[in-house]
Amino acid sequence: METRGKRRAPTADKVQQAKTTGTTATKRAKVTNTNNTASAKQESSNKVSKAKSGAADLKPTKVSTEKSKSTTTQQPASAAGLRDIDGTRIRVWLMKSEPDTFSIDDLINSKDSTSHWDGVRNHEAKNLMKNSMKVGDQVLFYHSNTKTPGIVGLAKIVREAYPDHTAFDPKSDYYDDKSSKEDPRWFMVDVKYDRKLKRILTLKELQEYKNVELCDMKLLHRGRLSVQPVSVCEMSFIMGLEQQGEPNE
Repeated sequence: METRGKRRAPTADKVQQAKTTGTTATKRAKVTNTNNTASAKQESSNKVSKAKSGAADLKPTKVSTEKSKSTTTQQPASAAGLRDIDGTRIRVWLMKSEPDTFSIDDLINSKDSTSHWDGVRNHEAKNLMKNSMKVGDQVLFYHSNTKTPGIVGLAKIVREAYPDHTAFDPKSDYYDDKSSKEDPRWFMVDVKYDRKLKRILTLKELQEYKNVELCDMKLLHRGRLSVQPVSVCEMSFIMGLEQQGEPNE
């Protein structure tokens, strides 16, 4: 915003000039006309000079019809899945489960150490499972809503999204009368146990890196989302963190 200067009172000389307007005004008008004429000639000369010197620089501009890389790689999750920073598809997911309901030990003890991941009732999390998860993707198994929340192990996707049957069962805690076998509203994937981490990577420890190494990690900014994408860089850092000793309290 432009700042205006303070107005100053006219000096005695200016007051005197205001009284003698006849001859002075005539001289000022002549000087102004002379200056204007010279200025106009100079401006005209400059335009001609610029036109001559710039003519050689004027070349036809070729308009590119190719789409930018960002347009071709950044697609909605419903179309081709989420993309990592390098343009490749997201292949790592953090999935939360309350240990009192279904812990990593429950996954180990399941048949073939495999279980369906049912009960997701958030549309964003559901869409990630339905549209983006593929067989072979890695999973960071996260214990939530517990005394020491954190990443406890690794798993992998072994079956892609299919209708969540618990939504059809009136006796289930996850029943949804708006979901039907003909028009399912909720979906689940099958997850297979891989291994436990050497130590739990607690939420408290991960938060120590939220300003630099894990500054974009969804867990540290959108903690309530039960299914979250994890970038290659974040996964690499987390695996390196596992190899370090317990942080000092």
